[in-house]
Amino acid sequence: MNRTTANKRAINFALTTTLAGTLLAGCATGAPPAAAVSASMAQEAMAQGKQGKAITHAEAAVLAEPRNAEFRATLASAYLDAGRFDSAAATFADTMELGNSSPRVVLGRALALAGAGKHAEAAALLNSHETDIATADLGLALAISGQQQRGIMLMSNAIRRGENTAKMRQNLAYSYALAGQWREARLMAQQDVPADKVGDRMTEWAMMAQPEAWQQRVATLLDVPAGVRDTGQPAQLALANNPAVEQLFAEAAVPTAEPAFTQVTEQPRELPALASIDPSADLDRPVLQHASAAPEPAPVVQVAQATPSATPQPAARRAPARAVAASAQQANGTHRVQLGSFLSEAGARRAWNIYTRKYPELAGHQMVISEALVGGKRYWRVSAAGFAKSSSAAMCGKVRAAGNTCFAYDQNRPLPGAVDTGVQLARR
Repeated sequence: MNRTTANKRAINFALTTTLAGTLLAGCATGAPPAAAVSASMAQEAMAQGKQGKAITHAEAAVLAEPRNAEFRATLASAYLDAGRFDSAAATFADTMELGNSSPRVVLGRALALAGAGKHAEAAALLNSHETDIATADLGLALAISGQQQRGIMLMSNAIRRGENTAKMRQNLAYSYALAGQWREARLMAQQDVPADKVGDRMTEWAMMAQPEAWQQRVATLLDVPAGVRDTGQPAQLALANNPAVEQLFAEAAVPTAEPAFTQVTEQPRELPALASIDPSADLDRPVLQHASAAPEPAPVVQVAQATPSATPQPAARRAPARAVAASAQQANGTHRVQLGSFLSEAGARRAWNIYTRKYPELAGHQMVISEALVGGKRYWRVSAAGFAKSSSAAMCGKVRAAGNTCFAYDQNRPLPGAVDTGVQLARR
């Protein structure tokens, strides 16, 4: 799409300038150099109108720093600049979830939603941030999102209060046009548009006011391509697939009958068969399926708070394992794939066997069982070790695609709640 200064003047909305100059630009931060460089290159590509390159660089920045809100904002702006409204809306939503709810981000998300045809959602978002957004921007964005009368009311009241600017008047004039109030639209437009240009302006607005032009309205306003086929945000970039570690282990409710941590005497329910385990259970959620079935007797496991060696395990019930230092557990990769978390070590071992049968790709990888204390409860996490960063993400993608829970992480970055005993149980 060729962009010219004349094109932008033809619409002459101040909101267009606001969004094209600010919303369609990201902000670099003091994040690691590789990610910051990618974000900077994305902004430069956007400034040059190279939408494909901008998206490529912005996606690289987010992949490197998935929880950096400003990089997410840059990526969302790149999607919006390319007319990929669904992807932009999802990425702006991720940005807000990461804590950036600036007017620029809120407006971007609202207009992306409107461009994707989700007008009710866009209007609800704008109304919920009414006090944060400049009235001229808010009013026109509401009109674009289907709430023309509310936008007209807000801007008319603002003019009466003294905000009688060209930006406010022209945004109000266009909102009148979208509402079908052509007399009011013409009278308001005449205050700033030369007399010999008013007719052309009304013609342009009449085309945009057609019900079927809902996507074209947003594209023209932002001077971005219209009708772009958008398959959505890449799954590996979705914030849901890059949760914060402090969120990953927030515990769901656990049975109140479980004893306290200090000198715990746990009677874990064993997982009797393949059909009994629910691998899609949340991380650190105890898997207690088929409670009506009589579980086989389980040993009493005495857990000492600080000394793992003081935790006796009946030899007949303990699967073959070897204790290895965390730094020496794997030679083929530094990342692990956590598959689940259970109330007993025996349950975690049983789960490993089920997972390896369900996902043959785990063959050859070490089973790692580590202890964790979360919310006063002790859990046993089961992971597969020996992955590279990219292959761990790919493995988790396959597990999630089957509807199960998975979390890839660097073995050198201790996870919340991890009990550091100096050794962990692992086996191939």
